[in-house]
Amino acid sequence: MPEYLSGHVHLGDDLTSVVILDQTLLPSRAEYLTLRAPEEMAEAIRLLRVRGAPAIGICAGYCLAALAEQRKALPPDQFRVELHRLAQCLGSARPTAVNLSWALNRLGLLAHAMGAASPAQIAAALREEALSIHREDIAMCRAISEHGLTLLKDGDGVLTHCNAGPLATSQYGTALGPILLGHERGMNFRVFADETRPLLQGARLTAYELDQAGVDVTLICDNMASMVMKNGWVSACFVGCDRVAANGDTANKIGTSGVAILARHYGIPFYVLGPTSTIDLGCPTGDDIPIELRDPEEIRSKFYAQPMAPAGVKCYNPAFDVTDHSLISGIVTEKGICRPPYRQSLAALFQ
Repeated sequence: MPEYLSGHVHLGDDLTSVVILDQTLLPSRAEYLTLRAPEEMAEAIRLLRVRGAPAIGICAGYCLAALAEQRKALPPDQFRVELHRLAQCLGSARPTAVNLSWALNRLGLLAHAMGAASPAQIAAALREEALSIHREDIAMCRAISEHGLTLLKDGDGVLTHCNAGPLATSQYGTALGPILLGHERGMNFRVFADETRPLLQGARLTAYELDQAGVDVTLICDNMASMVMKNGWVSACFVGCDRVAANGDTANKIGTSGVAILARHYGIPFYVLGPTSTIDLGCPTGDDIPIELRDPEEIRSKFYAQPMAPAGVKCYNPAFDVTDHSLISGIVTEKGICRPPYRQSLAALFQ
């Protein structure tokens, strides 16, 4: 395995497994899992052992390639039926992040285009395609970081929500990419990381990544963002995205739209950073983005020594919300920065 394609999600040395860093255990433990069965692969995505839209896409590509390698001795017709079934199994793990279906569709289209090729040939081609997805994400993250860095100056304060750093992608990340790249070049930023309830990705992952990199980071509770902005400590908000609709409405971790509303009130630019693979031109508006609903226990009892709510109380636990395009100052992609009107600027990326 090439060194630059190892990282926290990669194909196993045996080519029939996928190795991931279990993000649910961070920052207390850094533990790697080896996934072989389709059910454990889907579960790893569903339970956020691997998370972040680009990382989910990379993982899904490797998973389908590994499963194809496991089954390359099957008769050709049976192999193709099984490949389709496995793609559906993986694709059902999470509905909102478009990179999951994007990566699986990309591999599926390749397999279909290979016509009468043998299962072994298809498995090898899928492996190379999965590696290509990973390589492309590395390059995209670097380009996004370069474009995003043009929006910052030395000494700026940046507020971010959830986690869109290297753990959510391949290298650098999306929303954290400009900060990490600028830090490498000697620039100083002050980052305010929302804890990001209820799964605390900001506390467990973003604060961890920035602290490890030596970036000045301050962890705040989600409901403290308004005070930090009011104090004049925030020059810009940088967030990632799980799906961008054709009109620029953007789905990201629950709480993101509230940050955007606060930023508008305080006159702070709000930027969304993500690769073009998260842009879904077939999705007209944010109203058409499916929003994942998660286990109520993530609110009632997770991360608590004992439950902090009545056992029978009803809970509403959407994993994502949609930020209206009117609140977004710019959408930063590997091809450049899109500005309003987004229906035109986003479509132009694919022409």
